[in-house]
Amino acid sequence: MTDTGQPPAAVPWRLVLLLGALTAFAPMSIDMYLSSLPAIGRSLQAGPEQTQTTLAAFFAGMAIGQVIYGPASDRFGRRLPLLIGVSVFIAASVVCALAPNIETLIAARFVQALGGCAGPVIARAVVRDRFSHADTARVLSLMTLIMGLAPVLAPQLGGVVQFVAGWRGVFWTLVGFGALIALWVIVSLGESRSAETEAQARSENPLRAYVALFGMRRLMGYALAGALNGAVLFTYISGAPDLVMGTYGHSALVFNLIFAFNAVGIIGASQINRLLLRRNLPDQVLSKASIASIIAALLLTIAAFTGWGGQWTVLPLLFIALSTYGLMGGNTMAGALSVDPRRAGSISALMGSASFGAGALASWSGGLLHDGTPRPVAGVMFACLVGSALAIFFLALPGAKKAQA
Repeated sequence: MTDTGQPPAAVPWRLVLLLGALTAFAPMSIDMYLSSLPAIGRSLQAGPEQTQTTLAAFFAGMAIGQVIYGPASDRFGRRLPLLIGVSVFIAASVVCALAPNIETLIAARFVQALGGCAGPVIARAVVRDRFSHADTARVLSLMTLIMGLAPVLAPQLGGVVQFVAGWRGVFWTLVGFGALIALWVIVSLGESRSAETEAQARSENPLRAYVALFGMRRLMGYALAGALNGAVLFTYISGAPDLVMGTYGHSALVFNLIFAFNAVGIIGASQINRLLLRRNLPDQVLSKASIASIIAALLLTIAAFTGWGGQWTVLPLLFIALSTYGLMGGNTMAGALSVDPRRAGSISALMGSASFGAGALASWSGGLLHDGTPRPVAGVMFACLVGSALAIFFLALPGAKKAQA
């Protein structure tokens, strides 16, 4: 039964596939080109720090752009801002493919993210437009299944494209991806914004909407929890190449296999979450998953700092800790969107921006603490998950019980 006392809604698979594809802009744009960074540096005569800046610029664009698209989708509808964003992504991807120097590539990557972030932020708002709290969590878990294929397939696809067409071919592939999504949206995605959402958006400017959201304790709990869970994922993404290939000395092929295996873990956990939601409320699953994540991260941290078992202990525990993201991501997002459905676009933007902002900070912290061991990655992940649990148990869940009373 759902939170409204009704049976779970039937799954609209065509819609879920489209929305899942919309959330894949970030993993496709990141994971496809990671193996091309050395080639980009050689081609554009740039050092490792400059090529890494192309990744940081993308993170910044994702964090900033969502703040714009969320309120815009509440006011002008879901379709128009989405199509504008995808168009910007396509144009910026063309500039990336043609970039004559590293400075142009860095700027184009920032703009590419400004466009691509429209996909996930509006996709989440569309889900809340159409579904209840519990059904939103289920659909978001299904979207994770689709989005999760990107980290599995994108590195392999990027490697093949780079071998055949060079690093510029990777960005031409992203041009094609964006064009395909734009056509799919035009043909298949109807407008879902409600009259209540439109009226609310027209009655206040975006700044006032965000001020109102920041005043909602329950929402801040879900937002902090979601952001810190996202930071765990970004800490792993930024630290995994050096950990696996540098510290443990594995080849790029082995790294891609480990990266894909961990992505499968997140996907699998998201589908377990969907099954658990048949008999449990999203907040019930979230609270238990949060405790499990802390236990896994604590064991990972102990292994990393003691050296016990080496990589044969660290890597399996890293897999378990990352997998808990699949149990928590959809439930924190569903909880946040349930607080004020009239501002679904703004809430989705706030959640996404907070996640990328916290992820960028966590990645920077991991890099600052880098010592050639798994300690920085494990320590940052543990700290983030403890913070996430505090936000859940002291802000989100007490507020949820009060709202239901």
